[in-house]
Amino acid sequence: MVFSRRQQEPIPEIETEVWSCVNHDCTGWMRNSFSFLDNPTCPLCQSEMKQEVRILPELK
Repeated sequence: MVFSRRQQEPIPEIETEVWSCVNHDCTGWMRNSFSFLDNPTCPLCQSEMKQEVRILPELK
């Protein structure tokens, strides 16, 4: 058997707008492009969410 140890290309990371849960006990967040609402609620705890920017892997 032959196994390739070829290095995989790193996934580029970009600044991405996300919605983040305001509840400190909850870690819920979602990408802004995956939200259908102008002001969504957290799908985990139903709290309010605020917009922020995170460095995340680029999705294609």
